[in-house]
This record gives sequence, structure tokens and C-alpha cells, in this order.
Amino acid sequence: MIANFIEGLTKYEFLQNALFTSVVIGIVSGVIGCFIILRGMSLMGDAISHAVLPGVAVSYIVGVNYFIGATVFGLFAALIIGLVTQHSKLKSDTAIGIVFSSFFAAGIIAISFAKSSTDLYHILFGNVLAVTQSDMMITVVIAIIVILFVIVFYKELLVSSFDPVMAQAYGLKIQIIHYALMLLLTLVAVSALQTVGTILVVAMLITPAATAYLLSNRLSVMILIASTIGVVSSVVGLFLSYSYNLASGAAIVLTTTVFFIIAFLFSPKQNLLIKRRKAIK
Repeated sequence: MIANFIEGLTKYEFLQNALFTSVVIGIVSGVIGCFIILRGMSLMGDAISHAVLPGVAVSYIVGVNYFIGATVFGLFAALIIGLVTQHSKLKSDTAIGIVFSSFFAAGIIAISFAKSSTDLYHILFGNVLAVTQSDMMITVVIAIIVILFVIVFYKELLVSSFDPVMAQAYGLKIQIIHYALMLLLTLVAVSALQTVGTILVVAMLITPAATAYLLSNRLSVMILIASTIGVVSSVVGLFLSYSYNLASGAAIVLTTTVFFIIAFLFSPKQNLLIKRRKAIK
């Protein structure tokens, strides 16, 4: 099977594009996912990844690239969540739940007018084997933007993620950093639509980073591990998808889950099996 997969890579351009795009998504998802985990923004990632769906539908109806509509609606959702949280007694998780469900429902209805159910399936669950050259270039540009931002503002992100009170005392603009991360999160979520779809984007953002968190106590190492897990999961998931005719997004996400289970059982932070043995003794 591995030989067939390698042979397919040498013959088919669509498979080459799929592999390249999956690897890039794995890297950038691991990078941004670490900050999402550390800042307790997992629910926000879930909300934005689903809120882009009506933007995709509007883009199809208008006849423009889905990236434009999805980005606009993702940022709009983040803005609404921020406004509701700041100007009401509701907590952020409540605001996220309201915006997430309403945007997602609106997107499903809009998609039914714009495209067929098959297209809806691809949007929801991804279809990396259908990645075009333009999709691939957009993904690369987004990855470069995200990585450069993290490199340039690494210290600010580090301090504000672990101790926002101290960061504010040092004069850092916490709100600006927060919304900058929201923008990057939206861009990554949109770029991952073709790979894993709107439903599974949050898994690609969270699971590799959560696995890396169990394996490291340093942010720089955590980012490296999360990106590596994202890349390996993308390659293995694509191989399984191609070899067994599986949904590519689901195969990639399940591969990341396997890595998480292994880390959960055997990581130094957890020592779950060792603790279990001690408890039995």
C-alpha cells in the first residue's frame, strides 16, 4: 500500500497538491493551536471554524473565492462574541454558543440554496484531494503570515498567554494581541476548510497542541511538537484516505487523536498507567 501511495504521488498532481496542502495545514495548525490551548480559547476556535460556513455559502452565491466570504464571517463572529461578552452579563462561553449555533445554522440553510448536498458534505468534512492551485497558494500565504507573526511577537504572545496581568502591567496591549490571534485563527480555520472541513477544523487546531502540551513544559518545544504531530497526522491520514477510500479530513483527525491517546497514557505529565499500577498496589 505504501508503494502504491508513493507511486500515486509521482503520477497524480492532485495527490501532490493534497499532500503539500495537508502538511502546511498541519504545521500552521500546530503553531496557532498552542496559543489557543494556553489562552483557554478552544471554544472560540470551535465557534469561528463553524461561523465561516455562511461566508462560504455567500461566496458561492456571489461568485467569488470562498476565502473572502469565510474570512469576513469568521471575523464578524469573533467581533460579535467580543461585543456580547463585554456589554452583557453573559459569560464568554454562552456568547460563543449562541453565535456558533446561529451562524452554523444560517450557513447550512444558505448552502442549500447555493450548492448541492454533495458540496455541503465537502465543506463540512473537507475534500483535500480536490485542492486547487489557488487553494494551495492561499494556504501557503496564510502559513507564512501566521509563522512570521509568531516569530516577531513571540515574547508578547508568551507573556500574555501565561500571565496576562503581568503583560498588561508591562504595557502590552492585551486586547490588540487577542484580536490579532482571532484574525490568525480565522485565517487558519478558513485555509483548513478544504483539508478537514468546518466540522473538523477545531480538532486539527486543538488535538496536536493538546498532545504537545502533555509532552512539554516549554512553549517553543510545544510548538515544535504540535507542528510535527500535525504534519505526521496529515501524511498518515492522507495515506489512509487514499489507500482505503476514506474521508480525508476524518482520517487526518483520527490520526491526531491516536497521538493524543498515546500521550495521555504515557506522557511524563500524565503517567496515567504508572499511577494506575501504584493505585492497584
